[in-house]
Amino acid sequence: MTNDAEADFRQTGWPGLRARLFHLYFVLRRPMTLGVRGLIHDAASNSIFLIRHTYVPGWQLPGGGVEVGETMADALARELVEECNIALTGLPVLTSMHFNRRSSRRDHVGFYVIEHFSQTAPKQPDHEIAEAGFFPLDGLPEGTTPATLRRIAEVFRSEPASPYW
Repeated sequence: MTNDAEADFRQTGWPGLRARLFHLYFVLRRPMTLGVRGLIHDAASNSIFLIRHTYVPGWQLPGGGVEVGETMADALARELVEECNIALTGLPVLTSMHFNRRSSRRDHVGFYVIEHFSQTAPKQPDHEIAEAGFFPLDGLPEGTTPATLRRIAEVFRSEPASPYW
């Protein structure tokens, strides 16, 4: 085995080209979208961070799409900065994966729980986020989305994780 253990399993030549062509075929034939959402929990106040977008109704967990060449964790970190002014100070925990059939027939969402973070400043409204902030678990805002309520129940009431977002 070489020093680069991955290199020993990398396909080259015709087998490598064939594998890349098959991958391209599947991307074109069966494209899938991937997103991330994070439940940011402030244990000291027993509150969670929710956002309300300018373009869809309801209060929901922050997150967004995973870009080409981006890991799910990188996408989550980017979205938290953009939507919440929140930086991760520890590793988020990937809790579950969900099929988001309301979005499309090919959309999946990775759901993370975040307990180690810092907020650089309160999130001010902008073109994407109408409102954002921490809410106590026993005082969630009216209009909290059903998917958000399901994720909260799965985390805090140990309800079984739904396969659907």
